[in-house]
Amino acid sequence: MASGDEKYRSLLLGDEEKNTKWRFGVPPNYDVVNKLFEEERTNVWPVGSLEERVQSLVKNFEMELFHKISSTDFRTLDLNNFTFCLNGRKPLSIEETSKLGGYNPFLQTSLPEEYRYYNAAKETAASSHQAFTATFPRGFALEIIQVYSGPPDIVFKFRHWGHMEGAFKSHAPTGERIEFFGVAIFKVNENDIILGVEFFFDPGELLGKLMKGPRLDGSVEKAVSSCPILRNTG
Repeated sequence: MASGDEKYRSLLLGDEEKNTKWRFGVPPNYDVVNKLFEEERTNVWPVGSLEERVQSLVKNFEMELFHKISSTDFRTLDLNNFTFCLNGRKPLSIEETSKLGGYNPFLQTSLPEEYRYYNAAKETAASSHQAFTATFPRGFALEIIQVYSGPPDIVFKFRHWGHMEGAFKSHAPTGERIEFFGVAIFKVNENDIILGVEFFFDPGELLGKLMKGPRLDGSVEKAVSSCPILRNTG
């Protein structure tokens, strides 16, 4: 269940959520990942600062995207105008984004099928969630590193990280801290309701690190050694 003192995702609580349809049956609990975030973040932004407001907006957005089934339950988005775009790809509507679910919108790729070790087009929200929660039992934390411009076009640099203490797609855990950085643009209205988001980062950097460990059956994954993108990310 959701923690009663959730500090970073205000939209997880309140009367508005009484009838929310949660993807996994109950509200998510962020206590574990909040602990990781507080222990290893690089900045503690003052309450009310632009950086703190942006960080809160992004965390609430990700919470809704990952855990709410019905887009009508979303409170961070303008459902009539919202689009999601990754690395300049064709923008997705909220329905298309929600259908992909989990980490899948963030891991879209144009690589040939034989190099798609993690194929976001074939994964489900449930399989994506299972893969990443098993790999990062302490959670996959997010922080805002820098805000370059404020609303209505919020441009910021972010950091995602976790400790690979579980297997990923049959690759043994390395115990290492896995992190990546990226830049995003959130277009918002005067009430900080999100009209569209654009993310820019290299999914291959993340996946290459997750596939660094040997296969649990003792073999070396052919896709990593042959793929011109993944083989340069270790």
